[in-house]
Amino acid sequence: MATVGTLGSKIPDFTLDSTAGKKSLYEVFGDNWGILFSHPADFTPICTTELGMAEEYMEDFKKRNVSIAGLSCNDAKSHEKWLEDIAAYTKQKRGKEFKPAYPIFADTERKVAHSLGMINLDHVNAKGIPLPARKVFIVDPKKIIKLTLCYPAATGRNFDEILRVLDSLQLTSYKKLATPANWKVGDDCVLLPNVQGKEAETYKPQLVELPSGKEYLRIVKCPEQWPKKAIE
Repeated sequence: MATVGTLGSKIPDFTLDSTAGKKSLYEVFGDNWGILFSHPADFTPICTTELGMAEEYMEDFKKRNVSIAGLSCNDAKSHEKWLEDIAAYTKQKRGKEFKPAYPIFADTERKVAHSLGMINLDHVNAKGIPLPARKVFIVDPKKIIKLTLCYPAATGRNFDEILRVLDSLQLTSYKKLATPANWKVGDDCVLLPNVQGKEAETYKPQLVELPSGKEYLRIVKCPEQWPKKAIE
């Protein structure tokens, strides 16, 4: 049985106050793919840049049929005040105001942070209490965790990379393919080793000859589309 918060496990639902009122995670995600971003605390510099960037990328998420949510351990009223700073920062830095419209959950008792292993023991508040790590959970429409990323407090998230892995996750969830290093949409893919015989022939793979003589690296063209409301 998969441990809670690990790849292949189902992300547990929770209901908390948020900047959009009292919501459950499953309600926010609905039948879409979902991303949950956690943050150490409100009014922190790197997280302020990230929350605005997430809103700036919202159209890219929508194209991929993805709903997003944030989480921090301050209360919802604090979150609301923080949104004003985020909007002001993006206006100054990006030339356009990006005030997060997606919900930011108020995990004031740190229950979600602890249950999903979000705590960063190297990052503590003034009272010496460890703060939540800056994690990313990507889940599929069945709420199964497909990817986790964990960033230290001083390193901002790369949203282009998040989009890239979303594209890979959605492709490989519907096709028997894998994506190689630095892959992006349109690049060649790799056929999974367990796809053999006539099924493999339908992919028209090109075998890479290797010194070992083992026939495991088979290159295929990237499909033009796959079952998702996405990349257009």
